[in-house]
Amino acid sequence: MKIVALVASAGLAFAAAACAKPTEETPGTGTSAAAKYSACMVTDTGGIDDHSFNASSWAGLQAAKTANAAIEPSYTASTAMADYDPNLANSVTKGCKYIQAVGGLMGDATKKAATANATTQFSIVDADNLGLANVYPIQFQTQQAAYLAGYLAAGYSKSGKVGTYGGMKIPPVTIFMDGFADGVAAYNKAKSKNVQVLGWDKVKQDGLFTDDFGSQDKGKQKSDTLAAQGADVIFPVAGGAGLGSAANAGNKFVVIWVDADGFETTKYGSVMLTTVVKNSTDGVKEAVTKAAGTPGTLLTGGFMGTLANNGVSLAPYHDFDSKIDAGLKAEVEALKQDIISGKIVVESPAQPK
Repeated sequence: MKIVALVASAGLAFAAAACAKPTEETPGTGTSAAAKYSACMVTDTGGIDDHSFNASSWAGLQAAKTANAAIEPSYTASTAMADYDPNLANSVTKGCKYIQAVGGLMGDATKKAATANATTQFSIVDADNLGLANVYPIQFQTQQAAYLAGYLAAGYSKSGKVGTYGGMKIPPVTIFMDGFADGVAAYNKAKSKNVQVLGWDKVKQDGLFTDDFGSQDKGKQKSDTLAAQGADVIFPVAGGAGLGSAANAGNKFVVIWVDADGFETTKYGSVMLTTVVKNSTDGVKEAVTKAAGTPGTLLTGGFMGTLANNGVSLAPYHDFDSKIDAGLKAEVEALKQDIISGKIVVESPAQPK
């Protein structure tokens, strides 16, 4: 996989963008219709306002339009997995020149649509190119940033127990959980502690899942279970379902969010210890702007987000900055540099190759 350098990010404050209507409904700004570049996104089941990877990917299309006014972004929401095939097919039918699929669960549907339309530029977040020249992959070594979150969680915990659960048992989810567990293990080794990880066993590759990325009730149920077992830091890797945990946190536990900085993109900033950021915004923006710059020519290579290129990161601590021991913060920063330098290698069976 060729690593593509990130363009400078304007940040992940995309909550407003996530609620915006597709710009194809907006009157033109003077650019001729013939010069317009239609960039269409099909969401995963979490929806455009999941405050997670669907929203951050949509923000990437919006940012691409800011960079190039000829780009006309729009999206189609999937409410169930059965929507993937027709939504992708309809994107082709309506003349989209660039079609962004969001999420590894869309791999089969994207491969089917891209195979049937070999001259159309497709892209997918959290999957490889599916063996097709017209599919541009946007992937992330998320286990690197999740490792930092696990170390932080272990150091912050007062109960000696931290928890995690996922939306579904799929690689783009378990990669977070693997890195988190390894970070806790690293803390235990460095400090001769025994902080427990509830909800995920990396060796067995088994744990706690909602089997849903949208149900806040299911997210609440999983965090209730973890909190009842003593977890005072909970890491939901479940898209919008994780909001059920955030709404129920506070005095019970604190939350480590995923994908987009939860302090900035949700109304639950006061309980967000940090976020394991997956920079879909810049990844999508870069892909769309490159494709629009050379219309008719398929993109090559791909986007691989790492700590080194800010494709993945640990968000600022915001309200918790003064509550986290300065020594712990320094250790987390040192670990980041060790991962970037290659001194520490964080691996997961789910990581992109």
